[in-house]
Amino acid sequence: MMDEKKLIEIASHARINSYSPYSKFRVGAALLTKSGKVFTGCNIENATYGATCCAERTAIYKAISEGEKEFEAIAVQGDNEGFTFPCGICRQVIAEFSPSIKVILSDKEKNIKVYPLSDLLPHAFYKEDLT
Repeated sequence: MMDEKKLIEIASHARINSYSPYSKFRVGAALLTKSGKVFTGCNIENATYGATCCAERTAIYKAISEGEKEFEAIAVQGDNEGFTFPCGICRQVIAEFSPSIKVILSDKEKNIKVYPLSDLLPHAFYKEDLT
């Protein structure tokens, strides 16, 4: 497993590519797959806001489009002073593919917090719930 600090560093670097002219709030994500590959993402805003895609989903969609569907961890780094947590939509998308993933967060002081997804999204909706 990749070191949590290294994954946060990769997420922080991905944040640089953020397209956030409206909120001015840049977010980067780094997704570690079970095969050891890392996919990055940044938030990409749109004037309609509803068409905006968060950094976490960008990284996940990139991984899925490259054939990766099993994930170990996702690191998230935002521009704010505190920790940037994935939004509810991102939490549900993460749960679709990796209900036991580690979510790694860092603030500007490089303090790290790690959560299992189940702590951030209790009672998630899974495909089994459709039957």
